[in-house]
Amino acid sequence: MNDLSLSQTAIDFDSSVDPLDMIEEETAPAPDPEVMLQLLHSEDKQELIQAVRAFCEITDARAIPSLIEQLSNNCPLIRVSAAYALGRNTDVATVEPLINTLNHDFNGYVRKGVVWALGNSGDRRAFQPLLKALKNDIGAVRLWASTSIANIAKINYDDIITTIPVIIISLRQDNISAVRSNSAWTIGKLCRELPYNVVYATAIDALIEALVEDEDLGVKEDAKMALLKLGDPRGLQMIEELEFEGLI
Repeated sequence: MNDLSLSQTAIDFDSSVDPLDMIEEETAPAPDPEVMLQLLHSEDKQELIQAVRAFCEITDARAIPSLIEQLSNNCPLIRVSAAYALGRNTDVATVEPLINTLNHDFNGYVRKGVVWALGNSGDRRAFQPLLKALKNDIGAVRLWASTSIANIAKINYDDIITTIPVIIISLRQDNISAVRSNSAWTIGKLCRELPYNVVYATAIDALIEALVEDEDLGVKEDAKMALLKLGDPRGLQMIEELEFEGLI
């Protein structure tokens, strides 16, 4: 195993916030792209890590081929940093390598970074891999799959119809409250793209159910916010009743 472990990175991989928000704000100027492009080819591991992580902050299309190459590095810290960097430096050429990494990388933190990057890609090729990750992967990956898939599915009506039943299962059954919260948010976002039909009505039922029955206050709050943003009459009525009774 490589001597550089994932615990040495400053990114909080278990957080539900945008991973790029976890990069500390620098008072110094942003990294120099010309210097970082050179360091992407360095044989010194620390310099290579510095360069890959720099492209989590800066964008430069010239870095993309080298970042794709680093998805195969034997160091998981470099692979996960490359995934986040490709989430910032999006390009159609990155989608297939990211999908391949999602399907084959043994490290869950790397797959989580890949899921986030695929969500940023806006490329429909990522839809089925993200849906599979939402169904089958570990909690840290499911956490981001539920939101990343919304960015892809909203592009295509059939994808929305396919996604919502899976997200509803996640909202009802996932044992990690943060995943359920993200699922509530995703349902709310996807429902904005739907006409009033049976799928929409079923999604509203699921949000109301989470609002009433979920034991986690964060999940309740996200379900409430999704219903408020949708402005659905049934959802608004339930919120009003629960607030009147002092239950939320």
